[in-house]
Amino acid sequence: NRSSFQETMLPESENRENLSNPSFIKSLSIGQNWKSKSMRIFPEEFVRSAGEAFVHRVVLSVLWNNSWQCWLRQDKDGLYMVEEDWDEFVDDNLLDTDDTLLFTHQDTMYFQVRIFKKDGNEITSVPLEGEPATHPFHQETTPAYASANGGTSSRARKGYAHVENPKRYLLNPRNPYFEKTLTKTNIVLFSPPNTHMYFLLPDGEKLDGYTKDYGGSHSFLGWAAVCERCNLRTGDTVVCELELSGRVVSAVRVHLLDE
Repeated sequence: NRSSFQETMLPESENRENLSNPSFIKSLSIGQNWKSKSMRIFPEEFVRSAGEAFVHRVVLSVLWNNSWQCWLRQDKDGLYMVEEDWDEFVDDNLLDTDDTLLFTHQDTMYFQVRIFKKDGNEITSVPLEGEPATHPFHQETTPAYASANGGTSSRARKGYAHVENPKRYLLNPRNPYFEKTLTKTNIVLFSPPNTHMYFLLPDGEKLDGYTKDYGGSHSFLGWAAVCERCNLRTGDTVVCELELSGRVVSAVRVHLLDE
């Protein structure tokens, strides 16, 4: 139950807090996995208490500012999240059999989901499956690639492994660049090292981002918002042009490929 979860899984500072917002937990029982239908169902008592605060969809957010939209369905078993949407949340967060999830209803359709490991430690940054492979940027005409995790949404697929004449997309042909084909998840854009930067979108909008080092592999956080805003999904390819201030990356200019 919720009280025993607070005693055994939450940090001591959290145990002492009064969690005023409605919440519930999910953990696996014998024979279940995170993609079982029972893991997608909202507790009946919780749904009754919430009224019609969420009916058609929910948005699940985590501590590192990524979020997933999950559409809802109703049947004899109760109110549940659509399989494809929930499976993406499970895959992106690399949920393990011993993990425990704390769902807190924040406002209307919005939920915060906190992930706790078997030892009670909370996951507070992007979970990574392993050290990602990275390669140098294109500099002038030198060919190279940077591999990364990508995003999902509603853009037409472009499953290119290679972009023909990528330099034609660049604002400044002398800028370093790399080509990115999106894969399963949409959290981090891995890259060679640098520091604080922005994402410059094709419509002229600018989104904040910054670099982070994961086990020697440098990356740009904020990529999830770019994928969502540009309606990118698995299989799409973009050209990322690096705007430099001296030898430091100040922005990543994202170029969508011609239809």
